[in-house]
Amino acid sequence: MSNKSNEFLKAIRAGKQQIGLWLNLANPMTAEVVAGAGFDWVLIDMEHSPNDIQSVLAQLQVLAAYGTTAMVRPEWNDPVLVKRLLDLGTPNLLFPMIQSLAEARNAVCATRYPPQGIRGVSGTTRANGFGRRPDYHSRSAEETGVLVQVETRSAIRLAQEIGAIEGVDGVFFGPADIAADMGLLGQPLHSDVWAAIRPAAKRLIDAGVPVGTLVGDATFAKSLLADGFTFVACGVDASLLARSADALLQAMRS
Repeated sequence: MSNKSNEFLKAIRAGKQQIGLWLNLANPMTAEVVAGAGFDWVLIDMEHSPNDIQSVLAQLQVLAAYGTTAMVRPEWNDPVLVKRLLDLGTPNLLFPMIQSLAEARNAVCATRYPPQGIRGVSGTTRANGFGRRPDYHSRSAEETGVLVQVETRSAIRLAQEIGAIEGVDGVFFGPADIAADMGLLGQPLHSDVWAAIRPAAKRLIDAGVPVGTLVGDATFAKSLLADGFTFVACGVDASLLARSADALLQAMRS
């Protein structure tokens, strides 16, 4: 967290829909190219990309100059890694594979200073302006977005309870892993997958909990926004580059 307010978190708490994009290429120049497009939020992925602490830092520094809000997905619900990401100034965290209420509570706990949580205290970090923000420690909880991923059928059954946990700012459905759990590996847009997701998402939406997801089809992504999803990512940087390269070569050869 820098001096810039968390516009993404402010928006989803107000029910304002946010359009996002995934960053998997682990490169600050890629982040800068994407940020110039004006997406509301971008996710820097550590779970399924070669990102590490240094590459995440470089991308956060780039994104700070733009209106796009950053989110980081750590590779696991690990409080040590979360502590380091928060000290870098990460404004929003997306926790993967949350399977229980206890795991969701642990995610929140990792983002809070004692006595509310277990986050270690440091006086001089990028997050607090290297000691220049005297109010950082008192305000960090309210300015840090905690989003949790529901990625299996068993987790879907707990989604409403997970979303009701204090400190959880939103529930994110992972259709690729849900599809795999249903025996539909590689078919995240399969109708059976969304027949499982949509009722759980609607219950959360009706309860006032922001709901998000990632799908690679813009038309489908727009339909989810129309259904009340609050934060939807509609593509991945690596996929955009691959598809554009394929299309360009095909156009030349034809």
